[in-house]
Amino acid sequence: MALALSAEAQDLLFRDARTANTFTDEPVGDEQMRAIYDLVKYAPTAMNQQPLRVLLVRGPEARERLVGLMSPGNQAKTAAAPLVAILAADLDFHEELPKVFPHFAGAKDLFADEARRTRSAMFNATLQVGYFILGVRAAGLAAGPMAGYDAAGIDKEFFDGDHTVLAVVNIGKPGENAWFDRLPRLAYDEVVTTV
Repeated sequence: MALALSAEAQDLLFRDARTANTFTDEPVGDEQMRAIYDLVKYAPTAMNQQPLRVLLVRGPEARERLVGLMSPGNQAKTAAAPLVAILAADLDFHEELPKVFPHFAGAKDLFADEARRTRSAMFNATLQVGYFILGVRAAGLAAGPMAGYDAAGIDKEFFDGDHTVLAVVNIGKPGENAWFDRLPRLAYDEVVTTV
């Protein structure tokens, strides 16, 4: 076999998994979210930076504030999802480097330059967004990641200036007519070249 994962696991994570547009009203508990995080936290980031921060929007007032910042096409599904996560990059991730990259005493100083630190935070947290979505799928849930929102508004409403939103993800069990038709994927030879 070319892949170590079982065919069932491959289907769960990739082939059968889709972006959900509707959800049942079955709640997504803190225990499920902790299990998802405890799995995906092991995925790699440069220098073990781990800049992703996850804000779970559970309260009705917070949900209403978030829905108002979503694009019109994303408002209803964000309002109805059992759980919504705002995934953000911590632009001051370097403060944690002495703890998460302890064998290199000068790691924090490498990111004193704000532009370099921001680029690194955005890149590595975006990697972690992908891991997060796979973790949601591994829990048998569906994810509905979205980029249609007022980013400056979400940053102002939910963060204190050192985080910036990367994605808003609706999470839950897929509801009725949750999926659009599967769209075509590029073939191996259209994407992969060898030099």
